[in-house]
Amino acid sequence: MAKWTMENMPDLIGKIIIVTGANSGIGFDATRAFVQKGGHVVLASRNVQKAETAVSQIKAETPTASTEIIPLNLADLTSIKNFATIFTTNHAQLDLLINNAGVMAIPYRQTINGFEMQFGTNHLGHFALTGHLLPTLLNTANSRVVTVSSNYHNRGTGQIDFDNLNGEKEYKKWDAYMYSKLANLLFAYELQRKLSTIGSSTISVACHPGYSATNLQYAGPDMEGSGVQRLIMRLMNTFLAQSSAMGALPTLYAAVADDVNGCDYIGPDGMMQMRGHPHKTHSNEASYNEADAQKLWTLSEELTKVTFDLLPQTH
Repeated sequence: MAKWTMENMPDLIGKIIIVTGANSGIGFDATRAFVQKGGHVVLASRNVQKAETAVSQIKAETPTASTEIIPLNLADLTSIKNFATIFTTNHAQLDLLINNAGVMAIPYRQTINGFEMQFGTNHLGHFALTGHLLPTLLNTANSRVVTVSSNYHNRGTGQIDFDNLNGEKEYKKWDAYMYSKLANLLFAYELQRKLSTIGSSTISVACHPGYSATNLQYAGPDMEGSGVQRLIMRLMNTFLAQSSAMGALPTLYAAVADDVNGCDYIGPDGMMQMRGHPHKTHSNEASYNEADAQKLWTLSEELTKVTFDLLPQTH
């Protein structure tokens, strides 16, 4: 069977797409692909200047690229609400919401709203964003929510620790990252269950990029480690990782492939899912735990004060 590549993507003219973290890495390469196929991409970025640089690079390659920048800080619930207000004022449809942005293994810090930064940004931020945009998604036939997780979600116990999601007991940066990525999956699957209950054509799917060379691993100012550790990471990216363009393929497949269904999990098809072309796979058993998903959903609504009123309520 032929491997799926960007060439398999359909025409996206007339489609409106939001990509969080669109100015670099997986988000940047996904944005490049979407605009090359004619889609209009809203770059949701904390750093507008970096987003503008990304747009310049994209338009140098694709002069006809249709783009728009709206500031978004996923670590600030007010910024998320403001983003949604601006978007819905300007657009009546939303075909694809790509929940891609994230932080990884950073020193302990809190979001503006007092959440542990990785859980607050990677999960709660995207939970709130999706909630604010849900009416527009539901009003757009066959829209999709694509949540980018990581296969790191199944490290350690593979279980979510509800008593330590905000670092209440202790903070281990890699454990916190793992919890946030597992939370992404619990959210994506529970969202699909709720969408199915109301018979919506909107679907929720998840994906992971494998081991891809992006600045998430070593370039961010928040990453800990000596110069030697950073050098090791750069060498690993050079010799072991696949390109960010390859890493973006699972996101693109999840977003546009005809055979994708709600609750699908897309990742690379190579050894240990570290690299390769996209295919359907499975996340760990804990990610499909409906009781945990419902508990996380209720907790997320309480923390963010964002409720998905058009969907069945979790009890």
